This record gives sequence, structure tokens and C-alpha cells, in this order.
Amino acid sequence: MIRTLIGATLACAMASPVAAQPNASTTSTWPTRPVTLVVPFPAGGSTDWLSRLLGQKLEQRLRQPFIIENRPGGANLIAATAVAKSAPDGHTLLMTTSTTMAINVSVFKNLPYDPAKDFAPVGLVAGVPFILVVNADLPVKSVADLVTLARGKAGGLDYVSTGPGSAANLYAVLLKIALGGIPMTPIPYKGNAPGLQDVVAGHVSVMFSDLLSALPLIATGKLRALGVSTAQRSAAAPEIPTLAEAGVPGYDASAWQMIVAPSKTPKDIIGKLNAELKAIVSEPEIGRDINSRGSIAIVTPPPDELQRYVETEIVRWSKVVEQAGATGTE
Repeated sequence: MIRTLIGATLACAMASPVAAQPNASTTSTWPTRPVTLVVPFPAGGSTDWLSRLLGQKLEQRLRQPFIIENRPGGANLIAATAVAKSAPDGHTLLMTTSTTMAINVSVFKNLPYDPAKDFAPVGLVAGVPFILVVNADLPVKSVADLVTLARGKAGGLDYVSTGPGSAANLYAVLLKIALGGIPMTPIPYKGNAPGLQDVVAGHVSVMFSDLLSALPLIATGKLRALGVSTAQRSAAAPEIPTLAEAGVPGYDASAWQMIVAPSKTPKDIIGKLNAELKAIVSEPEIGRDINSRGSIAIVTPPPDELQRYVETEIVRWSKVVEQAGATGTE
């Protein structure tokens, strides 16, 4: 279900027809005042950029201001909790990620919100691929080489981990499982940048990195790419195969970005927002902008499918978090 939904959505990202807007009473008056789109990250990052892009387009189409409010901190908990408790009238939304909606459930002992019950999914707008890279001097040019080296090296291979529930850690654990449990040991880092520096320097062997950070280092020969984490190749680096193509059947892991609303927001408002987002991301220029930044534009499925997707992602990532030994560590 998960792979089918995302795979099909990505495949038709620039071609899906725009759904008709729902028949409703609330939508005839909504929005009646400015809409706040809360972003759980600082200004300037990729999620902030995407929020501002979509906010600007929604403002033009709905003729009310869309205010971007950055509320970073607390592993996204601050922003998510605030929006979950806000009035469910369609005037407060959250740009959320797979960490907020799926991974945090297992990582945190006492999560102050329930992503499956406290939010109504509005639109899945982008997937964020990661790329598996190795030190350029490592005798590894394929996934098969990686497996051989890991099994033949005392202690296996080490990899960069930026936290128990981080993509860098969980995607590596997912790879380890998919490859039959090859020996891989996490090396903790405070962020992506220092981890990449140490892979380049040869202090760590392997890492899952975001594309924008890794591609310049790949281009200059300082890193070698083995594959991208998503089921589809990235438009930012179409020459790099997916990990599924590179020898890890069924591998598909990506962060994703989704707009959600408080759970009791009227369904007609949710439906209207979903249709607007579908229309916006269907615009070729918007899709190209998103794809050029290393993400994958997604023409959103309808809200009921998104709800099922979130619930399935929670289950899927709980198993990976458990395998990583990260359950209840925060």
C-alpha cells in the first residue's frame, strides 16, 4: 500500500488531472481571514522554502494572506503540539514531515500529540530522497561491493548517524535489514555537515545524506554515490540509480512533506485545500522548482488515502525504529 501510493503518485506527478472541488457550504466562505501555515523549522531551509512557495500560490488562488510562521525546536514537537490544539477552522495549518507524523511516535516515550488522531492530512506535496554515499577511496562501486566489504571487514562498516530517529540512522538500519543483516555500526554526529566531512576524510565509511549537500562532493570525486533512497530517480541527479535498481529490491525510504490541519477541521475545507494543492503542484513550473532542489514534487492523493498512508507509515517506521534500538529513547 505504501509503496503503491507513493510510487504511483510520483510517477504521475506532472500529469494528474485536477480533481473537482467538493460541493460544500463552508468552502463558500472559507477563508474569511489570513491563514497561518506553521513551519517546525527555521527560516531558510528546504521545508521553509517549500512552505513559502505553496503559501504564495494559495494566497493568489484563495485571495487571503497565507502567513508563514516558523516555530522550530523540540524535534518538531513545539509546532505540532501548538497546531494540534488550535481552532479547527482551516485558518491554522502545519507543514509537517515524516519525522513529525510517523517516526516520532516510536522514538518519544510521551509524545504530546497523536499524529493519526490529532491531525487531518490535507496534502502530500513532496518526497525528499536521500543518497547513499561512500568514501571515494573505499573499494566500493556498487551495493554488492558494499555487502562484500561489510562482511569481510572485522567489525563491519561504520556509518554516520545524526540521532536515533534521524533519516541518516533509520535509512541505514533499513538498508542493513534489506541486505540480510550486514554488519554496520552507527557513529554519532550532531549534524549532516560534519558527518559528510568525515566520510570525505575517510574517518567514516558510509552515509545517507540529503542530495543537495552530497551532490557537489560527488561531482568533484570526493564521494561515490551508490543509489538514491526513493523508488523513483531524482530529477536533480537522474544518472544515479535508485537503491532498488542498484540491488536492494523494494528499498524505498524518503522523508516527505505534508500539510495537515487540526483533526476536527471541516471536511469540505480539507477537500478544497487538497484540490488547490493538487492544482498548484500540477503546474509544470512549480514541479520543476521543487524537483530542482533535490526533492520530488507529489501531486497529492485525496485526504482519505493520506490518512491511511500516515497510519501505515507509523507502523512501518516503528519496526525500523525498534530495529535501530531507538524506541522510547527520547
